[in-house]
Amino acid sequence: MYYSIRHLTKFSYAAPVSESIMETRMRPRSDTNQRCLLYHLSVSPRCTVFSFRDHMGNHIHHFDIPGAHSQLVIVAEAVVEQQPMAELPDALPETGWEDLDREVERGDFWEMLLPSEFAKPTALLQELAVELNVRRKADPLSVLRTLNEELYGYFEYVPKSTRVDSPIDHALEARRGVCQDFAHIMTSLVRLLGIPCRYVSGYLNSRSEDHNRSLDSATHAWVEAFLPSLGWVGFDPTNNLIAGERHIRTAIGRDYFDVPPTKGVFSGTSASELSVAVRVTASTSPPALDEDQPIPAEWAVLVEKAQEPPRPTAASQTQQQQQ
Repeated sequence: MYYSIRHLTKFSYAAPVSESIMETRMRPRSDTNQRCLLYHLSVSPRCTVFSFRDHMGNHIHHFDIPGAHSQLVIVAEAVVEQQPMAELPDALPETGWEDLDREVERGDFWEMLLPSEFAKPTALLQELAVELNVRRKADPLSVLRTLNEELYGYFEYVPKSTRVDSPIDHALEARRGVCQDFAHIMTSLVRLLGIPCRYVSGYLNSRSEDHNRSLDSATHAWVEAFLPSLGWVGFDPTNNLIAGERHIRTAIGRDYFDVPPTKGVFSGTSASELSVAVRVTASTSPPALDEDQPIPAEWAVLVEKAQEPPRPTAASQTQQQQQ
């Protein structure tokens, strides 16, 4: 399958700001079954965009807009080729836990085993672990399949019910949240079992017949757990899915704190408003890579002329919550 992705982010300011500094993590990865064939990042007001790769292999683009501006528009476009994923067995051998411990002891997995900013044990998480009987039983793969399904049934999916920086206790107490919350909760539970687990940011291509709970107009999040003989295996507790070729990976990290789609600051005294739109289109043949993707009419934007800068103060750019 081939996927054409367009991701628009727009920051609107009530009064002109004098400078914006921004990082983005929107370029799809090229690894395992996935290849990014084309990627283009457009920024308005115009500026020079730089890029680098971090220690996890994530592509990070960054830029600085030093002049006064009343809005910042970022459009990321990508074409991704996905190969079918290898079919998973129903379970691992009876020696699965011993095999896992042996591989973890030999490898460098400490980052994905220790608590992190948004994926850490709390009293409410421990209560959930007891309620769902999360412990080492059967084999690691069977435990993860069951946990993925139980979290899907336990939590209600409610867009915008939590904030981008909400701790997991907000979702645990309300028993509702978005994909970001479910991924953090599953990551925390899986690490308690001594299974390396990491957070995945990206996109999910939703088809009408799939009845996915997550929004097809937003970014998505799920987890990957390391299993003996299988490597990193993706689980999507929001939709009760094993991550497959419809899951398009942009970045991996310990949790959302490591991989927000946008992260930055601006200098000014203005309030800001964030608008995000995502479109993922699937096809069985590769699109023409030298042709521009059509811009949906509702995404048309007008960039205001630069005005005199206000008295500068620093403020954080709002990050995008993954739904």
